[in-house]
Amino acid sequence: MEEGLIAGRWMLRMAWEGAGYVGWQRQPDGPSIQSVLEAAVGKLCGTEAVAVRATGRTDAGVHAREQVVAVDLPVARSRAQVRDGLNHFLPHDIVCLDAQPAPPDFVPRRWVRHKRYRYRILSRPSPCPFRHGRVWHLRQPLDRVAMSLGAAALVGRHDFSSFRARGCSAINPVRTLGGAAVREEGDELVLDFVGHGFLRHQVRIMTGTLVEVGEGRRPAASIASVLAARTRSAAGRTAPAHGLWLDEVRMGDGPHRPGGP
Repeated sequence: MEEGLIAGRWMLRMAWEGAGYVGWQRQPDGPSIQSVLEAAVGKLCGTEAVAVRATGRTDAGVHAREQVVAVDLPVARSRAQVRDGLNHFLPHDIVCLDAQPAPPDFVPRRWVRHKRYRYRILSRPSPCPFRHGRVWHLRQPLDRVAMSLGAAALVGRHDFSSFRARGCSAINPVRTLGGAAVREEGDELVLDFVGHGFLRHQVRIMTGTLVEVGEGRRPAASIASVLAARTRSAAGRTAPAHGLWLDEVRMGDGPHRPGGP
């Protein structure tokens, strides 16, 4: 049975392949996920582009298996109409996975509990043509055990200034990393980072630094001193955007309270 038609605030779960976009946020120099989605919502409702808000930004070239977005629909639609209508108007590399009505005070940035970013590394002599633009290809083997030891030092509440890109607009560089793991998945090395929020390029810089550990260019024990230095020059290189995936967004049933569950 078709569900009722509802106008007002909706929660969308989106996924995309980020190679052709300048990132989530609107930019003057190219198409963004946000601007393309806003145009699709406008077509769905028969209006001008309708503003959408997400749990946070992603960089140019970064992919998302899941992102949560809020939108206020000026016309009544059913869940199926919103999901299928958006997918009709969206390009093939941006997909609405699900749509559901949300409370009027729903704001993704405030309701998010944690996000998991996943970085995929293909560590072997030959690249894979089917994963081009989706993994970071490195020819040399990496020491996963050493990288895991280094990643463990990142877990907890720290000043992550050393892993913060120039131009980051965050006032406070302190963040809580709830988890950091390095594991093998087939012929890939996968790095998972879980936290409520991240600084600009934080995951990519943490990844690039841990790769230097895996290459033997710095010891695993040095990660603690990199954190303590609180300067970008202490950390390693920034991993390329195309290996990074926003893998999971966990939402709560209300605004997040610092220190709360």
